[in-house]
Amino acid sequence: MAVGALKTTQTDWRAAQRRHHRNRFLGKLALTLVSLAVVFVFVFPIFYWFRLSITPYRYVFSLPPRLDFPEITLAWWQVILGQASYQDTMREQTGTALAAGVGGGGTLGYAMIQPIANSLFYGLSSTAIVIFVATLAAYALSRFNPRGKQNLVFFIISTRFMPAAAVVLPLSWLYQQLGLTSTYFGVMMAHVVINLPLATLLLKSFFDDIPTDLDEAAMVDGCTRFGAFWRIVIRYVAPGIAAAAVLCIIFSWNEFILTLYLSRLPEMQTVPIRMQSYDTSAGPTEWGLLSAAGTAALIPVFLFILSVQRYLIRGLTLGAVRG
Repeated sequence: MAVGALKTTQTDWRAAQRRHHRNRFLGKLALTLVSLAVVFVFVFPIFYWFRLSITPYRYVFSLPPRLDFPEITLAWWQVILGQASYQDTMREQTGTALAAGVGGGGTLGYAMIQPIANSLFYGLSSTAIVIFVATLAAYALSRFNPRGKQNLVFFIISTRFMPAAAVVLPLSWLYQQLGLTSTYFGVMMAHVVINLPLATLLLKSFFDDIPTDLDEAAMVDGCTRFGAFWRIVIRYVAPGIAAAAVLCIIFSWNEFILTLYLSRLPEMQTVPIRMQSYDTSAGPTEWGLLSAAGTAALIPVFLFILSVQRYLIRGLTLGAVRG
């Protein structure tokens, strides 16, 4: 009986182990399939956008939509890079002579080099100012307790309550009085005002996760308050600063309505403003040019995020696990 019971126990144990491995394998398989589905949802539009940017005109509106590459053309890219004219390209793609300005881009043109350069200038310069000011402000709000601190934090939050459209009129009037309308500095400062509250509150949460014992230990060893901040604390918050910088770059890159009203000159247009001119009542939507311009606009932001991804992942998870 003892031998039979032992064999039965071993058999049950092996069966339980097989069930455990099978369930673990099925769990990993389900997680992998869900992850692939999520990645597909995010990556497929980018893939299709890129495919459309190198697709000849006759395949753009093919039904059902094609996912392969029956023929590749760089005509749309040559137009947005300023290496070919809209008329010549459309004549080549459609076989008909189109009059100037009948496309969605109208008389503004389709070249994207200047808008991308403008977006880079506004994004990088405003982000640098925002991160500098927000880091100091967030550290002060995290480490000090002045009278009315909660009211100050609420005031910072309240600046994000209203949409940008609600402040377009008063801000435009203020810019006219100060002579900042249609100036690079004026548009840049508008981007600073948009991103500064969010960056301050985000960085404050990162500073709150850093123990104050680090500051006190550094000051005991001879550092000043600023020395403790610059030499010790800032290094622990660097991933959070990278995460805030990425968000500021993205928000600045996508900003539309304030930049539209504050930059009246065509040479000051950013990527979103120039791209919306591709779709107007003056002509049909330029899907080939629009997809090429959109793909080109993705590249600078993608490279920036790629360069800081190591800090970005740490910054997004900073404070997620508390002891």
